[in-house]
Amino acid sequence: MNEPRESLRTTDGAAHAAASPRVSVVIPARNEATNLPSVLTRLPVDLFEVILVDGHSDDNTVGVARTCRPDIRVVCQGGHGKGNALACGFAAARGDVIVTLDGDGSTRPEEIPRFIEALRDGADFVKGSRFAPGGGSADITALRKAGNLALVRLVNVLFRTRYTDLCYGFNAFWTRCLAKLEVDSDGFEVETLLNVKAARSGLKVAEVPSFECGRLNGLSNLRAWHDGLRVLRTVLSEYLSPRSYQTVQWSELGREPIAQELPSLANATTGAETMAASKGSAWTSP
Repeated sequence: MNEPRESLRTTDGAAHAAASPRVSVVIPARNEATNLPSVLTRLPVDLFEVILVDGHSDDNTVGVARTCRPDIRVVCQGGHGKGNALACGFAAARGDVIVTLDGDGSTRPEEIPRFIEALRDGADFVKGSRFAPGGGSADITALRKAGNLALVRLVNVLFRTRYTDLCYGFNAFWTRCLAKLEVDSDGFEVETLLNVKAARSGLKVAEVPSFECGRLNGLSNLRAWHDGLRVLRTVLSEYLSPRSYQTVQWSELGREPIAQELPSLANATTGAETMAASKGSAWTSP
């Protein structure tokens, strides 16, 4: 089922990237000021960059993030919803590998190395699984667990996969795969969309066990029935639509979610000019 993929070692540069990839961690966050200190202080020390996608927070999410990690790159989300936030973060990422991590403390930063190891071992896309041997969850309800199981079975039948989890936001993949992982959804269904597109595109997918913690503080925006139906619609749409067979160049992001990187505090005096100059582009360089 998998189509031939380009070797990781076609050039000296590619070989180095495979051995020691530059890792970009993308964290979508909206009003997560109380949770980010725990997330950011537990990240591995050898990351290439950390990108916070701020979803129009009305608390001190950005200020707290910069206090905890002065080198963090902050991108202002162009639209609304988790899917749009991830698309904006992907467009800004400059590393060889992209890791998606939740900002509420439910995903464990300490697990990132096992995702990177699976990529180095040959996978194109690595998905965390709460239901693979060694995984677990302290957060999922019985209703959500039943819904996730039903959707996993449907996806496995339609797309000939062997997934054990579907609606989980902890993933990692080589940046070169972005053209095959077009994000065209706004909500929580984006997690399922990425998994389905990875399978459809012939990418080599690996699952790693992951433990989901409970949200540290605040209330989740997830609505089980509403978002479950959106996931189902996404799965059926990907299965039925011939467009799902097409790969879309990631440059199209510039015409879709318009994200702007917020200036650091050190560059606050030129912030207005930076934001004005970046209009019409997906993001601005630091």
